[in-house]
Amino acid sequence: MTIEGEKTTPGADHHRHARPNARRALAGRLSWGLADQAASSASNFLVGMYVARSLGLTAFGVFTLAWVTYGVVLNVSRGLASDPLVVRFSGVPDASWRPAAARAAGTALVVGSAIGAVSVVVGLALGGRVGAGFAGLGVVLPGLLLQDTWRFAFFAAGAGRKAFLNDVVWGVALVPALVLAARADSVEAFVLAWGGSAAVAAGYGCFQSGIRPRPALARAWLREQRDLGYRYLVENVSLSGASQLRAYGLGAIVGVSAVGAVRGAELLLGPFLAVLMGLSLVTVPEAARVLRQAPHRLGTFCLLLAGGLAATALLWGAALLLVPDWAGEHVLGQVWDPAAELIMPLTVGVAGAGVGVGAAAGLRALAAAKRSLRCQLFASVCYAGGGLGGAALAGTVGSAWGVAAANACASAVWWQQLRSALRERHRTALQEERTS
Repeated sequence: MTIEGEKTTPGADHHRHARPNARRALAGRLSWGLADQAASSASNFLVGMYVARSLGLTAFGVFTLAWVTYGVVLNVSRGLASDPLVVRFSGVPDASWRPAAARAAGTALVVGSAIGAVSVVVGLALGGRVGAGFAGLGVVLPGLLLQDTWRFAFFAAGAGRKAFLNDVVWGVALVPALVLAARADSVEAFVLAWGGSAAVAAGYGCFQSGIRPRPALARAWLREQRDLGYRYLVENVSLSGASQLRAYGLGAIVGVSAVGAVRGAELLLGPFLAVLMGLSLVTVPEAARVLRQAPHRLGTFCLLLAGGLAATALLWGAALLLVPDWAGEHVLGQVWDPAAELIMPLTVGVAGAGVGVGAAAGLRALAAAKRSLRCQLFASVCYAGGGLGGAALAGTVGSAWGVAAANACASAVWWQQLRSALRERHRTALQEERTS
């Protein structure tokens, strides 16, 4: 409606309608990110619950060591393949995205095959339950990494629905695989079931995208993306490496059962972690879009993201404290009692990490790889130091509180670096205006 005599222009009308359309598009992409991670986390929760109930606390701890090791390898793949793809090829024309996705997927296969071979050799050398678990992990690593790369590739293309469907296929394939693994009653059987079903989804990803991974072009991809890829590699591996160091150290200081207790508590936080991981799939692409379309809003975007994540974590943790023991024992069996003691410190720690996620998304969007690497190295040192120091002082609970304190310190550094990066970009923009 316009006042009589007031003139409207096609440009004004276009901008008025563009904003609601942009918001709807953003909401749609975020919704698919959450839906995808819900499907992925449901699969992870199903595996964790099934192993915990089937094998008991100690064997669950062994399975968790393999799981944590997979996390390290996954972050190697993401640093070299997925992260550069998301930063540089989000929202680009299909003609640019397709060859980039093929090279990134090929790089993930090369990483999985190389590290998988090492894992098999190490597992056979170790022997026993732990060795069998690592040998099984080595066999399934290529499929696991390729499936994860397809998810990031689809979100970079704005096709979150395809990522969601891919994770649904993984979950469907996982059910019969777990039933067969339960008959074998061993850690390696569950590792093979989990990774084998991921390979099914990885194959489906090739069908969805119509793209064949190009391992032969992995070296060219690494060369092209070396300014980002190697920094993201160090950044990602430092985080997952600190997590692995904490898990191994906790097992050595307190016992393997303590590792299982921590993993059990993480499973209880699964729904929130699903939200956190789901948003992380789309926050960097969305922050990159905000930077291109309205750079002055990037700081606000990151702040709203951080506040929302922290508040959601605290609410979910408060709800978990009200869960009766009989319900927890039904879900996790004998893992419930030690895991329940860790709910409060893990909730505080995850809330602190959520605050840092907002700043990290902004630094990634700005391609400030040096700053984000600096932050991540600091965060990793704090995480390992807090987790192991707390374990030495007060066992499993002390380790959880040490990690919570570490996450709070790391988040403060992430935000300090984002503020500096935004000021630096603003000064550069002003100088360019004056000289133009």
